[in-house]
Amino acid sequence: MPNYDFDLLVIGAGSGGVRAARTAAGRGVKVAIIEDRYWGGTCVNVGCVPKKLYSYASHFAEDFKDAAGYGWTVSEPEFHWPTLRDNQRNEILRLNGVYNRLLEGSGVQRIEGRGVIVSAHEVQVGEQIYSAERLLIATGSWPYIPDFPGSELCLSSNEVFNLPEFPKRFLVYGGGYIATEFASIFKGLGAETTQVYRGDKILRGFDEEVRGFVQEEMQQHGVNFFLGREILRIDKHLNALAVTLSDGRTLEVDAVLCATGRRGNVENLGLDNVGIKPNSLGEISIDANFCTQVPSIYALGDVTGGPQLTPVALAEAMTLVHNLYSEEENRVMDYSNIATAVFCHPNIGTVGVSEEEARKVYKNIRVYTTCFKPMRNTLSGNPSRCLMKLVVDAASDKVVGCHVVGPDAGELVQGIGIAVKAGLTKADFDATIGIHPTSAEELVTLRSVTRT
Repeated sequence: MPNYDFDLLVIGAGSGGVRAARTAAGRGVKVAIIEDRYWGGTCVNVGCVPKKLYSYASHFAEDFKDAAGYGWTVSEPEFHWPTLRDNQRNEILRLNGVYNRLLEGSGVQRIEGRGVIVSAHEVQVGEQIYSAERLLIATGSWPYIPDFPGSELCLSSNEVFNLPEFPKRFLVYGGGYIATEFASIFKGLGAETTQVYRGDKILRGFDEEVRGFVQEEMQQHGVNFFLGREILRIDKHLNALAVTLSDGRTLEVDAVLCATGRRGNVENLGLDNVGIKPNSLGEISIDANFCTQVPSIYALGDVTGGPQLTPVALAEAMTLVHNLYSEEENRVMDYSNIATAVFCHPNIGTVGVSEEEARKVYKNIRVYTTCFKPMRNTLSGNPSRCLMKLVVDAASDKVVGCHVVGPDAGELVQGIGIAVKAGLTKADFDATIGIHPTSAEELVTLRSVTRT
């Protein structure tokens, strides 16, 4: 047997890479992990965690306003961007330390620097070359900014959390969940916010009814939409940016966030040295066991083009380590019925198939919907509404999709995700006694079919 430095060498210390390294080390495997930028990955540093903190912050303006209807006298609130920014930054630094301690405590060797694959069993970091029986690529994804005149003036989601000054006029380019979340966040924090998207409706890939409902609610909250348009150019004018759209209109703003997708983070990774060729989106092809075309090199997480979700990367890591280092029967990663949330305002929580997908898969379906003003908004006069929706396969009576739009939708749908994953039926939902008074009880009291 060759004498390698390590049994497993992981490139990328994001959620998937760290989980794989720690879990393998816990099984007695000699592991090292390489990272050149973000210990903890996108999620901890410039993704899920700071985004959720900013989402919390952006809700307070509405909360202060709502309080008046409940008898509270609140002086005119004032938002201070540096406090939020710096507190968020300190929390991320704390989490970086937690990740480092977890790795060190599990016996994983940390290697700082950019890892470049030089052979099927070797990775170079600076002047040092490390060898391993197996290599694991877990480098995640990176924001993609399209090329147009002035595109270099755009921010990506990597920079938007730590701006030196708060942009009073904020433009978001894109229509996916990241773009929609940041449009909601900056509007909630007090910016005049515009979202520009080439499609006719935001959130492509989500349930159509959900898409339309969220767009209407965001417009009601003051987000300006310019749909069916693209950015042609951006010009710097004194202390502002002039954004020219494809319809000839020019918008003057203080900052432009380009949230037009993410691509595999494979630049300068050395894939050419081993004959691995990512696709045009930078995604690495793998088999069901996460193995690339090179038998000793594996990949998981965002860099493979699957669902770009932290819990998915964690599950993939545990599945891979089990299959590589356990004598038990191999596990197969199950990507069906993955619950997820979008932290726009209002929040979205969803699990299972959309109504449109269900009509393609099942011969007959039943759709149950309800739309109402949450009890919390009655005394406050807040016009915001909730949407709840169940999609049922008529033949089996199984609930195959659940979609919720409203406060804490992600918290609510996590529990419903268990029910959908378990294959529970509409009759099971109907037999469940609701918790009253809550918005969530609507999901077990829906009786009338909206449409078939």
